Amino acid sequence: MTTPGNEQPDDRLLEVGRIGRPHGLKGEVTVDFVTNRLDERTAPGAELWAGGRRLEVRAARPHQKRWLISFAGVDDRNAAERLRGLLLEAIALDDPDALFVHELIGKLLVDQHGTGHGPVVAVVENPASDLLELEDGRLVPLAFLIDQDPESVRVSVPAGLLDDPEAEADEAAT
Repeated sequence: MTTPGNEQPDDRLLEVGRIGRPHGLKGEVTVDFVTNRLDERTAPGAELWAGGRRLEVRAARPHQKRWLISFAGVDDRNAAERLRGLLLEAIALDDPDALFVHELIGKLLVDQHGTGHGPVVAVVENPASDLLELEDGRLVPLAFLIDQDPESVRVSVPAGLLDDPEAEADEAAT
């Protein structure tokens, strides 16, 4: 159910977390965030979306590797329980200096020699460096990214990292 002023925006929303169980009796919920922009997403007045509904952050505080969030209009445990398990989304932040994962998906990966290696289909989380996954399954550490434009991402990689495994197999067979 949406009410005027509660409609989901036309902009593509980004996943920023997931709502967990209620905490206490006054409508507070646990939230597991998957964003590194916590200051903006947990600030009082921040707008988040869950299940097509706009939620305004009233208060937020860290708690045992999660966050406890109070949303405006969610004033009791029953209302909080109805949010349990919902994906939290938000409008992309306008930060020209930031690199956002959603902007990399679908772009052609081009190495330092100008060779295209196919589109980026996913960004895989990895402790050392997130990895750009190509359509053929090859992985390129995000640390090698040097530039991007609307159609492509440019990387500077060590020799051999982007060798085509199928071409090598064909070469070995001959």
